[in-house]
Amino acid sequence: MVRVGNPDLWDAVAVAIVRQVIRADHARRLYQEFCAAYGDRVAEGLALFPRPEAVLDLSDDDFASTGMAFKRPALRAAAAAFGEHGDRWRKTDPEALISDLQRVPRIGPWTAQAAVADWANRFDLYPCGDLAVRTWAARAVPGHDWPTDEPGFDRAWRALAGEHLHEITLLTLAWGGHHADATT
Repeated sequence: MVRVGNPDLWDAVAVAIVRQVIRADHARRLYQEFCAAYGDRVAEGLALFPRPEAVLDLSDDDFASTGMAFKRPALRAAAAAFGEHGDRWRKTDPEALISDLQRVPRIGPWTAQAAVADWANRFDLYPCGDLAVRTWAARAVPGHDWPTDEPGFDRAWRALAGEHLHEITLLTLAWGGHHADATT
């Protein structure tokens, strides 16, 4: 299996912010609607996530009209920080970038790790205790006694995957994404 990382660090950060505390299918819909409303159109029916400066120019009503009012503070903080640090961040080592991103208000460990894993295509950096990994691992190997709590699962997952953490995490998320699409 080959997965191409997200080549746009800003988009990877925005995706992770939109994905915070909501289901993946809901996040996908919000992301697409926000792109369609305020992003640069690249083809019929396809638009990019608005650039940081465009996000900063949006009104509170603009965010609310697309269901993104809750995401507004985090996206604005990230857009402002990206304007200031984006060039340096693109050259930063992925592990260090996770720490740098967490200095942005409303970006915690999960968001920073998910964004950097997507951008750097390093799923050994992904927050392995994430509900998506737990869900798809339990469905893929239902007979295994998986810990149900996030920290316990993370420890067990990392121990099980060993030096293949990137590959096994990526495969599990890809399998789950395919399985979810096939069953909905």
